Amino acid sequence: MNESSLVAVSGGRVETLDLPGDPTGAPIVLLHEGLGTVWLWRGLPERLAAATGRRTVAFSRFGHGESDPPPRPRTPSFMHEEAGEALPELLAALGIERPVLVGHSDGASIALLHAAEHDVEALALLAPHVFVEEETLRGIRAARDAYADGGLRARLARHHRDPDAAFHGWCDVWLDPAFRGWNIEAAADAVTAPTLLVQGEDDVYGTLAQLDAIERRLRGVVTRLELPGGHSPHLEHPDAVVAAIAELAAA
Repeated sequence: MNESSLVAVSGGRVETLDLPGDPTGAPIVLLHEGLGTVWLWRGLPERLAAATGRRTVAFSRFGHGESDPPPRPRTPSFMHEEAGEALPELLAALGIERPVLVGHSDGASIALLHAAEHDVEALALLAPHVFVEEETLRGIRAARDAYADGGLRARLARHHRDPDAAFHGWCDVWLDPAFRGWNIEAAADAVTAPTLLVQGEDDVYGTLAQLDAIERRLRGVVTRLELPGGHSPHLEHPDAVVAAIAELAAA
């Protein structure tokens, strides 16, 4: 089994899974969702590495998995901070330039923000958010109730060194009244890289309006993949999602 390692950056140590591949191709870098870690991709990094032959990197953001706690409290601007500060520093530490970014949910939003300011080879955005929908908040409130009941906390404790930090760093920001007006649609205006948009048709955390908003504004080639199911299309339809990302990388 592959093993993760801790990579030192200025804010602390970041849990990283780094799978080798062809050095002539752009590395694939995965950015997880709000409660994710390296391992909660459930084998997607390994599948992408095998399908593309590319170096493939996944990492746990600060406060997630075995990474160190966030260097400062999370605020409604945390995704901008991840995209503009934390991600560039980690890429530099790993010697990665112009990656193919694969982001899921919050990770997809971070990937889009990063691509608006930095050169990337391509983007694969799985269940991205660019504005706040009531469906999203309803799903997060349900997760908050499940966490308070103890069941969700017990499951997260199997994957996070500090499950409370991971959960509240996600839930509390999204449910902060100051976050209600969060909107990053304009970031897509600056993105020229080829982009794959993927969404489950029954996603309880967002609607297809998210993809519509992004697709209208992207300046590069866009491929759209709508699949049956919920918020994790890469887990529900791994073959289709891996094939689509591999085609994006090859193009």
